[in-house]
Amino acid sequence: MKKYVIAIHGGAGTILRSNMTNEIEQKYKMALNESILAGENILLNSGLAIDAVEAAIRSLENNPLFNAGRGSVFSHEGEHEMDASIMNGKDLMAGAVAGVKNVKNPITLAKSVMQHSNHVFMAGQGAEVFAKQLNIEMAPNEYFFEQMRYDQLIQAKASDTIHLDHVDNKFENGEKKFGTVGAVALDVFGNISAGTSTGGMTNKKHGRVGDTPIIGAGTYANNQTCAVSCTGHGEFFIRSVVAYDISCLIEYKGFSLKEACNLVVKDKLVKIGGEGGLIALDTRGNIELCFNSEGMYRASKKSNEEVYLGIYRD
Repeated sequence: MKKYVIAIHGGAGTILRSNMTNEIEQKYKMALNESILAGENILLNSGLAIDAVEAAIRSLENNPLFNAGRGSVFSHEGEHEMDASIMNGKDLMAGAVAGVKNVKNPITLAKSVMQHSNHVFMAGQGAEVFAKQLNIEMAPNEYFFEQMRYDQLIQAKASDTIHLDHVDNKFENGEKKFGTVGAVALDVFGNISAGTSTGGMTNKKHGRVGDTPIIGAGTYANNQTCAVSCTGHGEFFIRSVVAYDISCLIEYKGFSLKEACNLVVKDKLVKIGGEGGLIALDTRGNIELCFNSEGMYRASKKSNEEVYLGIYRD
């Protein structure tokens, strides 16, 4: 049987072993493992990469540990405004949504935009109307409410700051984390796909949108080069068009996947102050889990190999 590969991330940032209890660490690892297995189950049965990506991300969106779906942070207005995107490397088809509310799994809505509309990107109320027309599962505000997230909003409002998920706050030992989630996959047919989902920034204002739903910035997939899902300070990833830049280095410069990821994440982003990371793979099954922060929640699985789980830099 041909090989399949899947990798996921649950956010990058200042994730220190000294700040992590064994109990919390095990919860994160269990969540990452569940996500990997959800995606692998599809690949194992000769399913498509894009369906595996959706399944893996849905698993993370359903877990309140991560800043996506159920665990999304609060905006300045006290609401959950979620972004997501997905892309198919075989035909460059893509779908994305931004600023959607009450959508249980934004990644599924993004995939539906790709498959059931003539558009790539939908936002706000229009995207929500589209979701209801397709009977995509919605959830009440109570489903998304997490007390810790709400406390973070109160703290951010008090200091009139915008928090990148967890930034120097008392709720997670000063941890700073970009809680975006994402997945990349290679199926047995040799096709790759990428997807990303996030709840954005705590106390974000004016309908702010980061890199997650922007094809080429936070997500990109092309069978000729690579599939990439990013997590980090979105403004820097947008300015650097990170995901597409990696693809371009491979296509036009002949870089390996590893060389391209290292140049963009550990050199180009660092020079402009961009913190974060990404996961990437190519059609040969090479995987890169690359970040310039203290850690990144990450996992990967190749056919006939054990699951790799990682959190810290080492």
